[in-house]
Amino acid sequence: MAHRRSRLTPFGRQLLVHRVEVLGWPVPRAAEASGVSRATVYKWVRRHRSGRGFEDAPSRAHRRPHALSPWVEDRIRRARIELKQGPHRLSAALGLPRSTIYGVLRRHGLSRLRDFDRPTGQPIRYVREHPGELIHLDVKKLGRVPTGGGHFALGRQLGKQHNRGANAVGYEFIHVAVDDCSRFAYVEVLADERDRTAAGFLLRAATAFDAAGFPVQRLLTDLGTAYRSQAFATAVRLVGARHKFTRPYRPQTNGKAERFIRTLIEEWAYFRIYPSNPARLLELPTWVDFYNRRRPHTALGGRPPVAILVNNGDGNYS
Repeated sequence: MAHRRSRLTPFGRQLLVHRVEVLGWPVPRAAEASGVSRATVYKWVRRHRSGRGFEDAPSRAHRRPHALSPWVEDRIRRARIELKQGPHRLSAALGLPRSTIYGVLRRHGLSRLRDFDRPTGQPIRYVREHPGELIHLDVKKLGRVPTGGGHFALGRQLGKQHNRGANAVGYEFIHVAVDDCSRFAYVEVLADERDRTAAGFLLRAATAFDAAGFPVQRLLTDLGTAYRSQAFATAVRLVGARHKFTRPYRPQTNGKAERFIRTLIEEWAYFRIYPSNPARLLELPTWVDFYNRRRPHTALGGRPPVAILVNNGDGNYS
């Protein structure tokens, strides 16, 4: 890439050489016409005659005698993955400068543990064939809206002052259930995320899915305390489903519920400024109905979840 203050682009260099080599212009005249020195004209003529073209030559060195050998870089990468230690500790273990180790980790995308603790390449995506075959469950803790608005309405500083003492309103918990095949969702805002609360939510969600035309066959949750409780296990048996847990520290396994919660927060909870918490809760059923029946879903080819239910109800499982 030419320098931003360079007088000659690759096309300008070609034109300069064309004037000298083909049109026979004298070098001083060609230099004056292009606003460059005679030495510059001679340089690009020589470059043209040697067949090196008109692009800038790479600035990297031809020889790098002190560059790390590939096997040393591979040794650093393997130590990072196996030991999960930072540059300081790897420096002592490998006998190499910390800056050298950090440079290798950064070049290979290993400078942060969270980067190489995830699968590389394209993510593995799956969609169940039938509604009800797998239901994703999750909970999101959400701050209540104080009467008169919180920091979202008043600004962060005024909101903090307004929400203290008697005005402190605490949190509520959004329980969600999302069908893997159709993305059909059931949502409740409850006071906590304890075992009996989660169990009751599951029973009501299963009833809602039955009313939509499909029974719950399998459940996927994280390893939260409520989901590992006896009360929740009893609810799972009453529903007649199988319960599967996500892998530890792998929230992307339950990604459909995570993504739905993000959509819910962006398009309902924080979509507008609500004057109070009841005003926000009043809008939730309307938004969930819109999501299920009319909102286009990218993963469903621009169709809403209810369209998938209709197709599956007609026996079309494609």
